[in-house]
Amino acid sequence: MIGATLTPYVGAKYESPAGETIRQALNSWIRTTKDLDGVVDFDKTTRDPANPGVFAPANDSGDHLHPSDAGYKAMGDAID
Repeated sequence: MIGATLTPYVGAKYESPAGETIRQALNSWIRTTKDLDGVVDFDKTTRDPANPGVFAPANDSGDHLHPSDAGYKAMGDAID
């Protein structure tokens, strides 16, 4: 089974500090668990390195929740 991290969402309408804490904890578990056969790190692929809670500008569709076409391409390219 392959796991995939949750993409950034800070700035989305329903974003909250508590939700971001949960997203970070879940992504940490996905990256470190031995219960998965592999991981695709969509968070790392799409986030802004200077501000990891948000999409990189090119990867943001504008709603801060869904990737842009470039973001979806980056996600696809991240799959080995």
